[in-house]
Amino acid sequence: MDTPNPTKKDDHLLDDLESIRQLLGDDDLQPPLLTEQADGEVQIPLLFDMVGSKQAAPEPVVEAPVVVDTGPAPAEKGPDALLLHLDNELRAAAQLIMQDVIDDFAPHIETEIKRRMDARMERLLSQYQS
Repeated sequence: MDTPNPTKKDDHLLDDLESIRQLLGDDDLQPPLLTEQADGEVQIPLLFDMVGSKQAAPEPVVEAPVVVDTGPAPAEKGPDALLLHLDNELRAAAQLIMQDVIDDFAPHIETEIKRRMDARMERLLSQYQS
């Protein structure tokens, strides 16, 4: 909730500020207006001053990109060429997927082959010994 007398508090603060100003001996000075400068010299450098005082850096040389013509795109060759190109891409992707599956299952396949070979070897050895 707000205090009932906010103006009394504000008046007290203004009186305190006025007494500080009198203690500092600035009775005859008036604060500068917003359009005036406090001193004749600008204390904070401005951005355009900083940019204007520096020498212009040499611009880097940008070479034009070299365009290598690899031939017309598959869409420009016609619908048959586009279908052939898509077919080749799909086959290559399918081969990569199959290779990934084979790589994933190769250890399991090897283990199963070894297990079956050991079982077969045991049967053959048992037949040979009897």
